[in-house]
Amino acid sequence: MKQIRWGIIGVGDVCEVKSGPGFYKAPGSELHAVMRRNGDKARDYAQRHNVPLWYDDAEALLANPDINAVYIATPPAQHKDYAIAAMNAGKDVYIEKPVTLNAAECDAIIAAEQATGRKVVAAHYRRYVPCFMKMHDLIRSGAIGEPLMVQLEMLQPAVSKIITTTEDNWRVNPELSGGGLFHDLSPHQLDLMLYWFGQVVNAQGFGTNQRQFNSADDAVHGWAKLESGVLLQGRWHFAVAPEQTRDQCEIIGTAGKLTINFFGQQVIRLSNANGAEEIIIPNPQHIQQPMIEQVNAYFRAERNNPCSITEAQQVMQLIDCFSQPL
Repeated sequence: MKQIRWGIIGVGDVCEVKSGPGFYKAPGSELHAVMRRNGDKARDYAQRHNVPLWYDDAEALLANPDINAVYIATPPAQHKDYAIAAMNAGKDVYIEKPVTLNAAECDAIIAAEQATGRKVVAAHYRRYVPCFMKMHDLIRSGAIGEPLMVQLEMLQPAVSKIITTTEDNWRVNPELSGGGLFHDLSPHQLDLMLYWFGQVVNAQGFGTNQRQFNSADDAVHGWAKLESGVLLQGRWHFAVAPEQTRDQCEIIGTAGKLTINFFGQQVIRLSNANGAEEIIIPNPQHIQQPMIEQVNAYFRAERNNPCSITEAQQVMQLIDCFSQPL
């Protein structure tokens, strides 16, 4: 398989800039077809992005023998079933985050992956965004000595610029998203914590709906000890006053401190015995394209899995733990 011919199931807002163009701009990759239940919108996307085919039915897309890989970008409630259907149709699969509604749903995807021999990757794409790769390099190089503890803070007002809004507002419908905005945004953060510092040894947390703006929890607190010994603490709230807005990851080590924000243009701040330094690395135009290139390489058997469904399940387990009812 030298040329990866992609089909997208759920070609919505995330596919306009963040991900969609990456499938036809990455080397050895083409976007062959897109699907959305609203056929007019699917056709419109295909015309604007020069995609040869569009569908309003996922089964029709999966039946196309020219497509050998599928990107699933629907709300999470549909991820599991579409992923299994794609594998049964002989396609490799790339699944948006959160990869499922909960950790238990991952078991069925893992079973299908083993039964079909197809390949599955979770879209924890920040692993390959240059600024986060630089952050990882600084940690591994000992810039702050041995990492000891991490503080994650994500505080947003009910109306936030970083949160994508849609007509049906599915992100705050637990039946479609698994929870609320915590489920939508925290996978970006928690995946990197486990990727950088190892699996969870012990964790506890809770979620609650303080302000009752919708049916989803708006406040989540969590604590975890990771395999490396790093202690993680996080707090998320999606209904604070605008002046309390905060987006920060602070890593304290034996010889210094690193901070970075997760959304918008990232700014890395390093403080150690050599002084203070600020590092800004512009994000790619299509922020998922570096990950898509890694996924293509994996599908061509040129590298190992850039983010396995098993790794994504570990993230979901932590999300489940942190968001359990108070």
